[in-house]
Amino acid sequence: MTPKGEQGPVLRADAARNRARVLRVAREQLAAGDDSLQLNAIARLAGVGVGTVYRHFPNRHALWEALSTERFQDLVDEARAAAADEDALAGLHRLLRFALLHALSDAGFAAVLESASDTDAQTAALKAELDGAVAQLLDRARLDGVIRRDVGADDVRRLLCGVEHAVRSGDSDPARTEIYLDVLLEGLRPPR
Repeated sequence: MTPKGEQGPVLRADAARNRARVLRVAREQLAAGDDSLQLNAIARLAGVGVGTVYRHFPNRHALWEALSTERFQDLVDEARAAAADEDALAGLHRLLRFALLHALSDAGFAAVLESASDTDAQTAALKAELDGAVAQLLDRARLDGVIRRDVGADDVRRLLCGVEHAVRSGDSDPARTEIYLDVLLEGLRPPR
């Protein structure tokens, strides 16, 4: 695994420029409402060869991972803040709402968050940091007696992805989002 802050081998200047150009074009496509991220079309729009795109991003998921790095870092930062919150349950609720709203606003980020495997070492490192912060938060919540003992960080991530899917499959009513979050939080409480 690549240590935190590193992104793997250092790219040649031209390769770094090409990678940045591909990411810029992909972001422009997303901003224009096209989330198909067709690698061949992105190569054409970026003015690079298809092989160049596939060398940096062997598949669409790898491109989503690269585009989601900032959002993932924001989620890790929020998880750390939640773990430091004096009220562990309030921190957990805030973290779940933050993560759910980000996943609902960015389908690519949601796909990266729910993926069982990662293409990029940086994504894997961010997920490990996220799971570590959530585990710390859950440990504190368990000590306070406010959540079940048999639920781990990976479980919380999977459950949150389920809520995200439930909201997307409906009409995305903000009231439903809050109801589903409340149901999730109630389900995390210890049995009576």
